[in-house]
Amino acid sequence: MEEFVILRVIAGTAKGHKLKTIKGLTTRPTSDKVKGSVFNILAVLIPEAKVLDIYAGTGSLGIEALSRGADSAVFVDKSSECSLTIRENLAHTKLESKATVIAGDVFVILNKISKNNKKFDIIFLDPPYGKGLVGETLKSIVENDIIVPEGIIVAEHDVADMVPEEVGSLKRYRWQKYGDTVISFYRSNPV
Repeated sequence: MEEFVILRVIAGTAKGHKLKTIKGLTTRPTSDKVKGSVFNILAVLIPEAKVLDIYAGTGSLGIEALSRGADSAVFVDKSSECSLTIRENLAHTKLESKATVIAGDVFVILNKISKNNKKFDIIFLDPPYGKGLVGETLKSIVENDIIVPEGIIVAEHDVADMVPEEVGSLKRYRWQKYGDTVISFYRSNPV
């Protein structure tokens, strides 16, 4: 039996708006409980932030950031169905003017972003579980130099996934467990 999840924007200008989800098991939307906790932790960092939401799925995390006052958000997902859903959710929440949606391979897109000298204050990543993509993606973020020095990376992963404590200049400084889901927070090591 297929589980149906209703997503909504929790706070900000789009508070209460329901978000379209994708049928099937190809995406795992972040629950409102987990999303609320993450945004309570990040609250003071969101206003005017430049956000990158990779493995974006429905765009729920980036849209929540925009609703709460982020300056802009770039959404990346290789699935054209996810990209279309993100665009529909942005239109529904009236946040499309602050957003860019890119369909393509995350690693190719991170390289292109780097070549355009773009950097982000907050990066959300929620890759498929059990594939070792958190460490690989963190390494790509460091190599492509796309996060500002005080920037934060928020990685969602399964409790069984092995994630690194450090990758280059990034260090995991906090983690929160919610059932089988873990949120790991990374930032650059203090110099």
